[in-house]
Amino acid sequence: MDTAFIYYKPVTGKNNIGRRSEQTTVSNLLDQGENVVIYEPEKTGKKSLMQQTFYNMRISGKQFITAEVPMMQVRSTEEFLLTFGSAILRALATTPDEYAGIVANCLADTHFVFDPDRYASADEVLSLSWSLDENDIRSMLGFPWRIAAAGGKRIYLILEEFQNITFLENWERFLKLFEDTIRANQSGLCSFVFLGSAVNAMKYVFEEKVFFHRLVNHVSVSEIDSREITDHIVRGFLTSGKVIDRDLMMSVARRFKNNIWYINHFASICDHLTKGYITDTTLQEALDMLISIHEPRFKEMVSDLTGFQVSLLKATLDGCKRFSSAEVIERYHLHSSANVRRLKDALCKKEIITFDENDDPVVLDPLFEYWLRKYYFKMKDE
Repeated sequence: MDTAFIYYKPVTGKNNIGRRSEQTTVSNLLDQGENVVIYEPEKTGKKSLMQQTFYNMRISGKQFITAEVPMMQVRSTEEFLLTFGSAILRALATTPDEYAGIVANCLADTHFVFDPDRYASADEVLSLSWSLDENDIRSMLGFPWRIAAAGGKRIYLILEEFQNITFLENWERFLKLFEDTIRANQSGLCSFVFLGSAVNAMKYVFEEKVFFHRLVNHVSVSEIDSREITDHIVRGFLTSGKVIDRDLMMSVARRFKNNIWYINHFASICDHLTKGYITDTTLQEALDMLISIHEPRFKEMVSDLTGFQVSLLKATLDGCKRFSSAEVIERYHLHSSANVRRLKDALCKKEIITFDENDDPVVLDPLFEYWLRKYYFKMKDE
């Protein structure tokens, strides 16, 4: 059923709002043969941003191929390379003969093969005939440029959940090989978009370890303006003959910190709760329902925290910034400045908080922050 409030998949066109400057930036970078990295929390619109960007580029007449490399389940070098190569093959070919031809021509000196039996039984378009060696790794990393040169068309590879690269054995050495391959192949025929939902893990790879230095451009995803969100939601309700007060909707957008995924989900619930005017009661009921959906996840997140970690989280919600000050350490029983450093690192590794460019703490999930305030710490509602 068509709905104005899509939260279960990436969107383009009229359902995609905001992020126009980011779309232009990414488009310009890719058009110039540059690589892009985007790391934002889960469900902040990274894939919608990329899909809309590619849509805009295509309607402007640009010719290219995209390949999405899903890394959620990648835990080894072998898994990564097979996933990487398979994504490229599926973007370029559709038949067994085409798969076999590409592998034979572009990966001839490797242990990568197209196995007809594996394709028939498991739909695998790429397999290994032997254990990986150094040549296999280097050859597969250079595969996109060879195939792009052979076809004469640009390839953009989107590596989803790229932070999982740190699960690979000897991942730092592997990334050095990856980095060297990109540095040696700056022809403009192939560009990478590194996407990550684990903000701090991505910061570790790209900012602390400084991989792909000067080879990748970080694009930040800004908040969508609350007025644009309000316009989108009001229009959506009008399509089904329903009305919501604009000021009321503006307050909802601010509560969710303009997170369009949560807002669309919330609006979808409201849409099913009433046939006419959307009241405060409807909004509260929808919020309670949304909380109930996500509460098990939130409870699991806090159940894994130590008492000290909970105290630092409470200090964050109270607006504290200088955690190592004697006043904050004493007030929240944080023990010592050395312990504060460990607590900050722990909450960052759990992807609960991050620190912005001013080194101020930020809770990554706006609904989790609301739940913490109201239901866990029972703080006064803002």
